[in-house]
Order: sequence, then C-alpha cells, then structure tokens
Amino acid sequence: MTMNEHPLVARAHRLAHEVLAPSAERVDQEGLPASHLDAIRRSGLLGVSAPEAYGGWAAPAAVARRTAEILAGACCSTWFVQTQHHTPVAALTGCEGPVREQLLGPLARGELLSGVAYAHLRSYPRTPVRVTREGDGWRFDGTVPWYTGWGLNDVMLLAGVTEGGEVVFAFTEAREQPGLRASEPMRLAALTASRTVSLELDGLWLPADAVALRKPYEEWADTDRAKTVETSPAVIGITEAALTLLDEETAGPLRTRLSEIRGGAYDLADRSAADEHLAERLTLRIRAAELMRTATTAAVVAGGGRSLSLAGPAQRLAREALFLLVQGQTAQSRGAHLEALVAHAS
Repeated sequence: MTMNEHPLVARAHRLAHEVLAPSAERVDQEGLPASHLDAIRRSGLLGVSAPEAYGGWAAPAAVARRTAEILAGACCSTWFVQTQHHTPVAALTGCEGPVREQLLGPLARGELLSGVAYAHLRSYPRTPVRVTREGDGWRFDGTVPWYTGWGLNDVMLLAGVTEGGEVVFAFTEAREQPGLRASEPMRLAALTASRTVSLELDGLWLPADAVALRKPYEEWADTDRAKTVETSPAVIGITEAALTLLDEETAGPLRTRLSEIRGGAYDLADRSAADEHLAERLTLRIRAAELMRTATTAAVVAGGGRSLSLAGPAQRLAREALFLLVQGQTAQSRGAHLEALVAHAS
C-alpha cells in the first residue's frame, strides 16, 4: 500500500473537502465547533501513530505527515487543536505504568482528546512551571504561557521542572480544578479559533500514577531538539493551499520548489538519528517557511483587494503562515531564521 492509498489519507481528504475547507473562514472568525473535532475523532486520525494493540493504526510516518498536511491546508485551527493530541499518545506509547493502561486506548481510539502544556520547558534554565514532590504525588506551581484547546480537550499532558533539573510529565483533566485556573481565550492574529489560554498553577497536585515521564532535563532536551529542526507538515499544507489560489504560470515554479524542499526534509527526517544532520534539517525548515511566506503573499497579491475580505481564504492563509513561522520556535531556530532573512536581503 502506498502512502496515498492508505485509508487515513483518504479520510483526511474527505474531511478536508466536505467539512473543514468549506467553513474555514467562518471558523477563523467565530471559533472552532465541537462538531469539527467530533468528525476528527470518528475518522481514526487521532490514532494515526498509536499502537494497533490499543486501537490505533501504527501508520508510517509518511502517512502521519500527509494527513497533517491535508488538515492544515484545509483549516489550520482544526489541525492545530488535534495535532496537540499526538504528543500525549507518543508519550504514553513510550512509557509503562498505570497511566498508559488508563489513557492510551481511549486516546488512540479518539474517545478522549488531549492537549499539551510543555513548550515552556524550552525556556530552561528559566522554570515557568516548577514541580516538587509532595506526599505520594507531585505539586505543580507557576504559569503555562500557552495552552491550546481549552474547553475542547478532555485531558492534558502537563510538564514542569524540579529543583534538581528533572522534567516531570503528568496527565490531568483539562478543566479548572483546585490549583489550576485558565485565562480567558486569547485574541490572536491567527488561530484565535483554537481557544488558546494561559494556565495559572497554584499547588496543583497530581498523583504518582498520573506521571508518564521523568528524566533529566538535558536528556529530554536532546530528544526535543530534533523535533524543533524538522519541517512542519502544516507549513507544507498551507503552502499547497496558497498555490491553489494562483494561476499555473505563477504556481508552477513554486510548486517545483515545494516538492524539492518537502522531499529533502522528509528524507532527512526518515533516515537521520535524533542527533544527526541538525543544521541541514533546520536549513530546510527555514526554506520551507520562506516558501510558505512567498506563496501566501503571492495569493494575497493575486487576489487584489478581494484578498483583504475576511470571507476570502488568501488573508486567512497569510495570517496562518505568520503563526507557523513561530510555532515550535526555539532560540536556535529563531536566530538561524533571522540570519537567513538578513542574508537574503543583503
């Protein structure tokens, strides 16, 4: 079976054409309806990489990437909420203990939807979320600057750092509870529909059985660095969507460049160990981002004044592209991208 013949790819295409794309501008302005996420749950896409023994598909990485491209290109807000889910699934797949048996099956089958609260770990040695041992569990204090899917997710994977430099990842319900309070949803330049909030943690206590991962920060960071240099499939998806708004004379050369960057980035991801070819992978990530920026700008230019209408896709795609320029960003990737921009302008 080729990637494009996989059932999940066909389901993603159907969702994109029948549900997501037709309402993308309305969702962008009015918010993400639960019905979109219900459709994602029913499709099986939440279990694309989950073990078959727990109800998932254990699909190849190429299938996971292609379905992400399709969803992001159709409605980036929907993609962004559901993409949070795949990190908790991966964390549970790689752990042992009660929380795996409790949650992996429901998450793999789409019975539960999970969010994540861990990007703040990348600011270490600052510790926005501090974790301390308390009784037979763990206490979380501090601020999660960004949490996506509030009011849409069932559970969340929350992370913090201990005084000794150990990261602790644990699951809890995605709702207000003693020690956990959410802000009002943020108004953002793009993806406001994703219901992103900040979380205030003041003595949130979670039992030891809720913990999915504990390891020294540097050991976790070594693995995380590989993720932050990869080209996001969402960037490819937004670029593809923008190219559909252009005539073939304009789109053709950009489509050729996209194919080259996509192939190079995914080939490196598939054949590299976590600590290999990091600089080359980051270069391709930046090239993909710049091509996305070019394609979405071209879509706005081609549409003229119509592009500024909130009912039109060009302006939405351009704003979503701005969001993806900083999504998953680290100090390293930010610096490299700025250097590339300056070099290009020279």
